[in-house]
Parts: sequence; structure tokens; C-alpha cells
Amino acid sequence: MSHLKQLINEFESKTPEIIFEWHDSPTSAKGWVVINSLRGGACGGGTRLRQGVTLEEVKALAKTMEVKFTISGPDIGGAKSGIDFDPEDPRKEEVLARWYQAVIPLLKSYYGTGGDVNVDEARHVVPLTEKHGLWHPQEGIVSGHFRSSAADKIKKIGQLRTGVPSVIANPAYSPDVTRKYTISDLITGYGVAQSVVHYYSLLGGEVKGKTALIHGWGNVGASAGFFLSRAGVKIKGIMDKQRVYLSDEGLSEKEVSTLFNSRDQGRLNHPNTLSVGKGQGSFWNTAVDVFIPCASSRLVTADSAALLLENGCELIACGANVPFDDQEILYGALHEKLDHLISVVPDFIANCGMARAYAYLMQEDIEITSDAIFQDVSDIIFKALNEVFISSKTNTHISERALEIAINKII
Repeated sequence: MSHLKQLINEFESKTPEIIFEWHDSPTSAKGWVVINSLRGGACGGGTRLRQGVTLEEVKALAKTMEVKFTISGPDIGGAKSGIDFDPEDPRKEEVLARWYQAVIPLLKSYYGTGGDVNVDEARHVVPLTEKHGLWHPQEGIVSGHFRSSAADKIKKIGQLRTGVPSVIANPAYSPDVTRKYTISDLITGYGVAQSVVHYYSLLGGEVKGKTALIHGWGNVGASAGFFLSRAGVKIKGIMDKQRVYLSDEGLSEKEVSTLFNSRDQGRLNHPNTLSVGKGQGSFWNTAVDVFIPCASSRLVTADSAALLLENGCELIACGANVPFDDQEILYGALHEKLDHLISVVPDFIANCGMARAYAYLMQEDIEITSDAIFQDVSDIIFKALNEVFISSKTNTHISERALEIAINKII
């Protein structure tokens, strides 16, 4: 067994420090907070809600978050919340309200959360936690990790409350400034796009003119698509849970912005789309340079990956957490196979944008502008990829080298 596999096995087999289980009496909803560790006195990880969420899935995501914090900072443990409930059920907000009431003690003391699949930070997390006296969803990290004085705690939380929901007025970071998109709407997808831009710059290549497929068209996929198109990448296909949009020539920046702005509850909404049943075969068979998985976890199968390889894909930048259909958490058989054949930028680097924005806003003497926050995320992702490439400029084994660096920092 390789040294990396030994490190991964040691990390993945360790039992999480805390598992909080919840059952909602009025409905069939159940949920978990999994805290992999309280490294540094606190932990962090978003809240997702979907039908079929399992405890094992939440455990895996908590471990992924712990690795992500070695990139984004601060030096804390990983956690995740998962609620097994139908997001289309009209009782969704009632369920979320009762969930946050139950986990408020954790959020006040040592756990910081945010939005995730089917849970929006601005519409759900902030207002529902404020009702129970929480100043900000990251308050637990400020309290547990920074152990701030009362004045410093107020200052840090003030920075978080100002920065994360701030409306982007700078057209460099928004597909339409009149629609009042916020930092939290765009920052994760921006980081995914920057991981692609920095990958090519570090290997001496040119990102302009590359082609891409995007799987998922929520905030992460749509914003990644927008920023990639702005960098000169041609988007040739987009697929979400229900619809597929294909373009032989590749979408222009204006067309991508239109698809971004016309989304209906985070879904593709355009008259020229196909149903997934009719369009997914063509989607996976489209020849592109770059693939961006931004949908739910474990949706990229071995068959789909084989089609990507056959059609010349050279880079996968993981916008989704744990995108590959592997039993293992961090580096399963499919992930490893792809990593040895082409370039795979792992999720804990590519999609660390929101975690980094939180970490940036907890620092001292910072500038709270969209330009400063976005540039900081770009710098952090460049630094992480550059650390990987310092040892070798090869375009394979990127995830392997990145994981070894990250897990050594934890263990």
C-alpha cells in the first residue's frame, strides 16, 4: 500500500468526534450533523437537504470539509449537515426552521454552517438562525476557534454580515448588476473557474479557446460557466437534473449570461433545452477539453467518465463535493483512475471559494469589497495549485499530490 493510501485510510477510518441525529415529529424528515473533528476548537460545513441523504454521505462530506480547510483556512475541523427530505415538499421551510432550532446550541458554540444543495444561505440559513438568536451562521467558528473578546467577536461577525450577502456592483463579477447577485451567489463557481484558469497558466497553456461541459446549473455550475466564458472558454453543453442545453459552436459569454439570468430555482430554463432522457447521451458524447461537475455528489459514473476520455477531455475541475461514483470518500478507484490519465483538480481546491470567503472575512484589517474578496479566493486557489506543481509540472496525479499535502497537514 502506498504512503498516500495509508494516510487516506487512517483519515477516513477514524470515527467522527460528534454525530448529532434528529427526527422531525410532524414529518418523515431526519437529519444529521457530523463533526469529523474539533481541530482548532471549531468546525465548519454547509447544510444540504435532499431526499435520500444518508448518514454515510454526511460523514464523507464532513471529512472532505476538513481537507478543504487546509486550503481555505481557518485551521479547523470538518463538519456537514444533511437532511433527508423532499425539497419540493411545501413544508420544506417548516422542516428547516425546526432543524435550526435543534442545532442552535452547536452553532453558537463551535460549528459554523452555510448553504448547500437545496438550502440557500440568504433565504434559509440566515433568517431561520437569526430567529433563535444566532448573530451569523459562522458564529460558532468565531467563538470556538478564534475565542475572540466580545468586541472582536462583534467585529468579525459584523464583517461576515457585511461581506457574504453584499450585492455585487462590479460588472467584472456579475452577469447582470441590476439583478443584485451577492457574493454568496457567485463566489464558489468563481473559484471553480479560477482553478481552470490557474491550471493552464501554471502549465504554460492558454485557457482562451478551450471548450467545456458543465454538469449542474445551480449557483456553482452557473457561476462557473459565466466566469469560464468570460475567460474565453466555449461552453458546449450544460446538463442539470431535468434539462440539457447543447451548442455545437460553443456558447458566447452573452448566451451564458442569458442562461444564468433565466434560471428557474437554480434550473435550466430555455426553450431550446432537451429533456435529460433525450439529451444526456449527446451531452456525454460531446468532445471538450474541460469537464466541470457541479451537481450532487457521486453522479459521475465510470461509463460517463469513459465517454469523456474517449472524446478528448484533458481536465476535470470538481465543483461538486465528491463528484465521482466511488465508495471511498477522498480518492476512490474512479477518481484515482482519472487522476492517473488526465488532470483532475480535486473538490477541496476547486470549490473552496465560499469557505475561503468566510475565512477572509474573519481576518483583521481587511478590505470588504467584491474585488478584494474575489481576488483573495483566486490567490488562495493559485497558491494551492502552485504548491502541487512545485514538486512536478506533470499534468497527471494532481489530486494525489494535493491530497498528500493536505492530509499531512491534518495528521
